[in-house]
Amino acid sequence: MTSERAKMEAGDWYTCLDPELEGLRLAALEAVHAHNHLPPKERRTLSAPLRALFAQAGPDCLIETPFHCSYGINIHLGDAVFINSGCVILDSARVEIGNNTLIGTGAQILCADHHRNVDKRRLGIEIAHPVTIGSDVWIGAGAIILPGVTIGNGAIIGAGSVVAKDVAADSTVVGVPARVR
Repeated sequence: MTSERAKMEAGDWYTCLDPELEGLRLAALEAVHAHNHLPPKERRTLSAPLRALFAQAGPDCLIETPFHCSYGINIHLGDAVFINSGCVILDSARVEIGNNTLIGTGAQILCADHHRNVDKRRLGIEIAHPVTIGSDVWIGAGAIILPGVTIGNGAIIGAGSVVAKDVAADSTVVGVPARVR
């Protein structure tokens, strides 16, 4: 029998109401809580609780508080990634963020997509799609990156944009839905 975690990791439909997944979310909440309550002088680099939780984190990363993630174990940060305050990463699938990427305050990176059938939604059935963000990307304040999106190196995402489709390298997208500027 395949576990719900294995289904989630394989990109199959799974139930998020599973006890194992709840345990992983609780561990993430503990690490996030510890990070969010550190004294300011201890937050100049990626905090120890988040560094221990994340799958990968290069040197010189900084995540301002408050921060939230659902699992943390699927987050891969390159070198010198800066994530401003109020960022939410719902990492039910792999989230990869490249070197020197800047993420504005209040940005959201979302991997989970809920079932369209109401009865299955009530059962917590969802599917997760990875998000890949290249190096030297700038994501403006309040932008929302939807499940399955890839953003190429050097791209700029305008503040408040909703990114539902892949973004080519070195391009700028703005709006709802985000379009090339």
